[in-house]
Order: sequence, then C-alpha cells, then structure tokens
Amino acid sequence: MSDISLVGESQCRVSSVLGRNTRELGKQHLFDGSAETCWNSDQGVPQWVALRWPSPVQVTTIIAQFQGGFCGAANTVVEVSQGEGSSEWHTAHSWPLEDIGTPQTLHLPEPLTTTSLRLTFPSSTDFFGRIIMYKLDVLGKKL
Repeated sequence: MSDISLVGESQCRVSSVLGRNTRELGKQHLFDGSAETCWNSDQGVPQWVALRWPSPVQVTTIIAQFQGGFCGAANTVVEVSQGEGSSEWHTAHSWPLEDIGTPQTLHLPEPLTTTSLRLTFPSSTDFFGRIIMYKLDVLGKKL
C-alpha cells in the first residue's frame, strides 16, 4: 500500500498568527491547496505547527513550502509527543531547511509511529522570527 496524505484527518495548532488575523493568515491555509494563501506567524521564536490524529499513524515523509526569506532555519526539528495528553515533546528528527520558496521534502529514514507531530522552528531566516508557510503535507499510513 502506498503512502497517503494524513493531514485531512488531523487537528492542527500553530504557535501564533500575525496580528491574530486567523481568517486571512491562519493555519487552515496550510492545507487548502492554494498557492495564494498561507499561514503567517507573528514575530518571535520559537514558532511551531502541531498535528494530532485521533489514532496512531505512521509518518514517512513531510513536505513544506515557505516564502523565501521567512523560512524555518537549519535548526528546524520534527518532534513527537511523549504520550496522550502530554505537553512534553522530544526530537524525532532534525530538518535543516533551506531559505527557498520551493517545496522541501523530508524523507524520514525510519517510519515514525505517533498520534502527535510538531515542526518546531527555533529560529527563522527572517530577522523578526516570522514564518510564512504555504503548504504542509504529511505522508504515511493509517494504523
């Protein structure tokens, strides 16, 4: 069975939204398939995007597209929750992002089984720490 997109069945949370303008710059734009819309974080670091699934999934690939100049930096990490209801996260894999506007893909060396996944951006290529992300997709399998 080939990998499928897992974002449709997930709940998404983000660290912040620029000016709290969730209608125009909110997290829903990460998954709408439009090249015209985006999630735009407020300033400051760290920033993050978290996904939670109702049951375990096996993640193999993560795809993200940013606005050049507003990308996560080389110290970006993929984190998983310590357990159901836990607010503690641990690093599962590093993702040294580039400051480019084309899609970037992380193929995990080993599938990651989890119910919660978070991309954490400890720093940004933007001087003020903002992240502008046009697309996020997580591929894998439902378990």
